[in-house]
Amino acid sequence: MMRPISRRRFMASLAGAGALATQGRAFADTWPSRPVTIVVPFPAGASTDVVARLLAERLRSELGQGFVVENKTGAGGNIAATGVARATPDGYTLLFSSSGPLATNKLLYKTMSFDPLADFAPVALLGDVQGIVSVHPSLPVSSFAELVAYGKANPGKLTFGSPGFGLMGHVTGELIQRKAGFQMTHVPYRGSAPLSADLVGGMVNVAIDFIPAYIPHVKSGAIRALAVTSDQRAPQLPEVPTLSEAGLPGVSATGWFALVGPKGLPDPIVARIAKITRAYVESTEGREKLATIGVRSLSGDAAAVRAAQTQEVAKWADVVRAAAISLD
Repeated sequence: MMRPISRRRFMASLAGAGALATQGRAFADTWPSRPVTIVVPFPAGASTDVVARLLAERLRSELGQGFVVENKTGAGGNIAATGVARATPDGYTLLFSSSGPLATNKLLYKTMSFDPLADFAPVALLGDVQGIVSVHPSLPVSSFAELVAYGKANPGKLTFGSPGFGLMGHVTGELIQRKAGFQMTHVPYRGSAPLSADLVGGMVNVAIDFIPAYIPHVKSGAIRALAVTSDQRAPQLPEVPTLSEAGLPGVSATGWFALVGPKGLPDPIVARIAKITRAYVESTEGREKLATIGVRSLSGDAAAVRAAQTQEVAKWADVVRAAAISLD
């Protein structure tokens, strides 16, 4: 049987909690007193990297301290995420990532040194980005329906590239093939830049990836866009249909971007960063800069980040299992 807590102990616990809260607020008032590192788990030039640098610029101007973007690639983003999860939760090491390291890697790796749903303090959701299905012009198809027909008539001839094994482009490609009933050979790349370059060069037939790196190539005619992977057309490429419009209803895939810190990041620091971040993505300047690179601005708090993580894992679990995608 539990003993009732004494009034003295109760008042002491309240005093202790109040002291901790006061210390947290005081720490937040002096933070940052030195440069902050924002770790990005993908190469320079990738969509995640570009958005992170826009955010770093705004945080630098608002807080008067350096915010340095550090690209730390490898293991589908797990190397970077592990480093941040193990960092001291003092606000000087943050992770800016897409949904892979923060959600779906949990489905792909049997063993991970961190839990994306338990080992990070969510800060803010910034935006999302559509995927695109594009082909080299030498491929004799001009629509998504023709791509499916060509794949069925020529088994083993189509290759599709993604920016990395197990990343959004890969699992989206697996979902598309599963729903449309044809097969392509997957070719994983180390990021969007080499993949888009090889698609332009004809080294791979099809690319399924986030849209930003492909917009200029579609507009120049170097590649042909067949569909975007969201429920709405991309404002940058309004003539390109959605997958549903192209004949594959019920398939939608977008990637989101979020800022997190190590578990235990003080709430006052979370609130301070989130306030600046949300004001930026809600501003005309922020929306326009993000739209220019193919990103739709979203203003979400820590709860929105956690909800996005949970929904992403639930959405892709069956696809990953059916395609037997495993990175261990």
